Amino acid sequence: MALRADEPLVLGIETSCDETGVGIVRGHTLLADAVASSVDEHARFGGVVPEVASRAHLEAMVPTVERALKEAGVRARDLDGVTVTAGPGLAGALLVGVAAAKAYAYALGKPLYGVNHLASHICVDQLEHGALPEPTMALLVSGGHSSLLLAPDITSDVRPLGSTVDDAAGEAFDKVARVLHLGFPGGPVIDRYAREGDPEAIRFPRGLTGSRDPVYDFSFSGLKTAVARWIEAKRAAGEEVPVADVAASFQEAVVDVLTRKAVRACVDNGVDHLMIGGGVAANTRLRALAARRCEDAGITLRVPRPKLCTDNGAMVAALGAEMVARGRTASSWGLSADSSLPVTETHVPAGDDDPHGSHRPRAHGRDHDHDHGHDHDHDHDHVHELSKRNLYDP
Repeated sequence: MALRADEPLVLGIETSCDETGVGIVRGHTLLADAVASSVDEHARFGGVVPEVASRAHLEAMVPTVERALKEAGVRARDLDGVTVTAGPGLAGALLVGVAAAKAYAYALGKPLYGVNHLASHICVDQLEHGALPEPTMALLVSGGHSSLLLAPDITSDVRPLGSTVDDAAGEAFDKVARVLHLGFPGGPVIDRYAREGDPEAIRFPRGLTGSRDPVYDFSFSGLKTAVARWIEAKRAAGEEVPVADVAASFQEAVVDVLTRKAVRACVDNGVDHLMIGGGVAANTRLRALAARRCEDAGITLRVPRPKLCTDNGAMVAALGAEMVARGRTASSWGLSADSSLPVTETHVPAGDDDPHGSHRPRAHGRDHDHDHGHDHDHDHDHVHELSKRNLYDP
């Protein structure tokens, strides 16, 4: 594909959890997607340890950025902007990414964009299937989120229709895998075992699917408990646990609810496109069932390739490129890492105290005014700007 020089060239940094992701895109074209994962360091704990993740990001950041620039064949000074996940995610992990993005943007004199992790998961599909239709219905499923989102404009207008009230889908996969002694992370291994099992062997509950339940919300805590109790009963009776059948039946219960509610949201809201993203979107059964149900309902399904479904810098760069292309206001140097950033805030623009955003770096200023235009009250972890002099001093 021929690249257009007038399309924005943007670098994206993602550090919301245990993946240090750096992506570079030009417009809707992916040039580099470099990822350094610390998942092996967390495996022995059975889950992500925030302090370990933060330290891994610190060690991986500069080498991963350099690898992405080399892979893309571009120079840092040629970038049109630097984008970073500002939230939601693990506070310490986010801080590393935000600090790094500020340093690169400030040193290069480029605009800085702090963007929403969930909106980035939607926007990444543009790198594979072209511009998103407006509006787009998105089902995002990961270790921390199970959300149904209506996006009339991915850069400024994302509306939550439903979300997880307890365990997210990916979290349930991890917990069931732990009960089955299959290790961490649970999603890929359960998917693998389920291919050899019978999805109808055990009828596990489908949470929040009753006539009086919230139409678009999700609950997987009860399912996780039901699976654990079923396994415990088998073991207590001295019987062998049919791991493949349990994996297949559990997985079927999850994807049945996810796809049923997603298709209903499309039909109810008159949207003929469904985008599925997030780490669980790599699940083969979710993809197959979603494809069948969307076809039956006359809905076009868009799912990125598995590598783009998990956390990565490419998705952040994709949203950043869209911000630049649509002339959205850049973030200020007082950009915060917000672990609870709501999806309705697709990006964090400059506050009233900084009308120029990151388009006008201040060489030695100290910005202690923490009003960034947020209309919500969350505890923020603030990353203050670095002096440009310090970036070059030995």
